[in-house]
Amino acid sequence: MIRLAIIGYGYWGPNVVRNFSRISGVSISWVVDINPTTLVEVPKIYPTIQTTSDIQDVIHDKTIDGVVIVTPPRTHFTLASTFLNAGFNVLVEKPMTQTTKEARTLVALAEARKKILMVDHTFIYTPAVTSIKQILDSGELGDVYYIDSVRTNLGLIQKDSNVIYDLAVHDFSIIDYLFGMIPKTISATGYTHKEIRQETVAHISAVYDNNLFVHCNISWLSPIKIRRMMFIGTKKMLVYDDIEQSEKIKIYDKGVSFIKDPKQALQMRIGYRSGNMIAPNIPIEEGLFGMAEEYVRALETKKKPLTDGNAGLRVVRCLELSTKSLRTGGKSVRI
Repeated sequence: MIRLAIIGYGYWGPNVVRNFSRISGVSISWVVDINPTTLVEVPKIYPTIQTTSDIQDVIHDKTIDGVVIVTPPRTHFTLASTFLNAGFNVLVEKPMTQTTKEARTLVALAEARKKILMVDHTFIYTPAVTSIKQILDSGELGDVYYIDSVRTNLGLIQKDSNVIYDLAVHDFSIIDYLFGMIPKTISATGYTHKEIRQETVAHISAVYDNNLFVHCNISWLSPIKIRRMMFIGTKKMLVYDDIEQSEKIKIYDKGVSFIKDPKQALQMRIGYRSGNMIAPNIPIEEGLFGMAEEYVRALETKKKPLTDGNAGLRVVRCLELSTKSLRTGGKSVRI
């Protein structure tokens, strides 16, 4: 039996508790939250779970196999380092930390303590993104040279985190998983809301190896919610729309070809291919459930999870440098 403690039961915590509760062989021993009013709801749904507002109750419980930190980003580093030092395996919500320095410290601490450090990059565990990985690895799209992502909605505006850390974390984590690369350069422009002094709109451009160019449009100030990524390859194109209920992935047999005629050096023939569209059948399952299963697997096998601390570090570095570029007028930052 794997015994867990969930730290934080606010906006996202109930979803985390619900998904871990679905896994056979898992028992949630504790739910912790600083708001006693929030904790009142827990035993109504889960009578066997203990509740507390003091993390020391968890630290003193030596039957716990791992903790799951579901608190605001500003608290991630302090809580994760506290539990790692106390000898616990740790799963942290995205983003893993607010700075690259903090992320490196957690990775080093987990290695020194020989404990599992995992970050909840939820989209990596969705059937759709898993399918995209298989499609890319098969070579069906050819060489992907351009990705365009739009991730917008109205809110949730946060005081301790900007739109880059809130939304672009998904784009950077997905690309990190799909391609196993970090950008060579990053630049960003956007809008900073005067009332909260946080970036609420951002346009991020990132250049990777193999001439891969990525553009991300992210916003907390949109009248509609959009979660769409387009992958442009030399053979085919793919559109991933997470809002779609039944056809989240569409593969288009479309493209552009350039044919140079050596006899006409000053001319170039351009061809446009427009073929069929295919929508693969994608299983319906919460990415959060897949993430929960991965953490449990890591705890049981003592092997590093798919989105380990190093993956969290790479993504936080991209978020930090994107913010740095935006705050310096869009200056390109080399990684």
